[in-house]
Amino acid sequence: MPFPLYLLAMAVFAMGTSEFMLAGLLPDIASGLGITVGTAGMLTPAFAIGMIVGAPLMAVLARNWPSRSSLFGFILAFAAAHAVGAVTTSYPVLFATRVVAALANAGFLAVALTTAATLVSPDKKGRALAVLLSGTTVATIIGVPGGSVLGTLLGWRATFWAVAALCLPAALGILKGVPAGRAKDETTGGPALRAELAQLTRPRLILVMVLGALVNAATFGSFTFLAPVVTDTAGLGELWISVAVVLFGAGSFVGVTVAGRLSDQRPAPVLAVGGPLLLTGWPALAVLADKPAALLPLMFVQGALSFALGSTLITRVLYEAAEAPTMAGSYATAALNVGATVGPLVAATTLGTTLGNLGPLWASGLLVAVALLIAFPLRNVIAAGQSTEVLP
Repeated sequence: MPFPLYLLAMAVFAMGTSEFMLAGLLPDIASGLGITVGTAGMLTPAFAIGMIVGAPLMAVLARNWPSRSSLFGFILAFAAAHAVGAVTTSYPVLFATRVVAALANAGFLAVALTTAATLVSPDKKGRALAVLLSGTTVATIIGVPGGSVLGTLLGWRATFWAVAALCLPAALGILKGVPAGRAKDETTGGPALRAELAQLTRPRLILVMVLGALVNAATFGSFTFLAPVVTDTAGLGELWISVAVVLFGAGSFVGVTVAGRLSDQRPAPVLAVGGPLLLTGWPALAVLADKPAALLPLMFVQGALSFALGSTLITRVLYEAAEAPTMAGSYATAALNVGATVGPLVAATTLGTTLGNLGPLWASGLLVAVALLIAFPLRNVIAAGQSTEVLP
């Protein structure tokens, strides 16, 4: 894989760390700014909504800019937002920095997904996507636990500074390693924006976007509410939350890496095998959550299956949106973040039911079941495109 891909993955690592790190910092932020934890918690949906809105908006704004300049500008804006957030004593200002950071993150990822596809041959989009998304998976393994420890030792502001600092070597690397051409120049034809947006009327593109969003919703629905499952249901200490997060992250890294080698030419086996296994895994995790010896290995397995299936579906988005070369990355980003927003909202509705802490796990199973019910009648269509293989 081209070296610039790994530079992009480094930036995605910093951004992924920022997206997930607030879960462990909210009490400290609330105390430091003199607000309630519930108010501080609004920083999370602010970021998620900014990602959803920002993906297409930033992609439209940057479609005529050189890719290198776009990526560099977005990552600098992201770093600056964290620097301002680290020094402010105002909650509204901090809230605004999270929205700005989300917009910059969305724009960067949308352009990065498109750029990654141009750095490799047309039949290796899946492998390129795997390298890019490895930044997110490594963030859950190293970045989020590291940010939590740093926040505990030095306060939440130190974590914001650390994220800003992580962006700087990635920014310099992008200037040195990413080609300077425009997205339009890197593709043939340079279609008009209206033609690229018209791709969203194609049923096959909408289908894989919906499926990708559902699988990602299941992933983040359970991941968001993992802590009480570990401490209350399994009866483990708080330190084991980080262990569970690392195991999930390690599994996701394995899953996205393996799927990256299959999703270009052989997506069907990933979907046909991974889908039912993922569906089985969430209820199994709910049933066995009170047994640490089962809970922890299953976290690894579910991380691997979730990201293998999710990254394969997002790769299909890039293939199906091939006629929208400057906007395809934003479609993939939007699908990912709609799932990341909807999943926790759906999961949260189950917490007040008799299912309690296990509700999100059952909700994740339901979301995957919906995805499979939609996918099964259209299984030949989903795997079509670059690959001629179909689901059995």
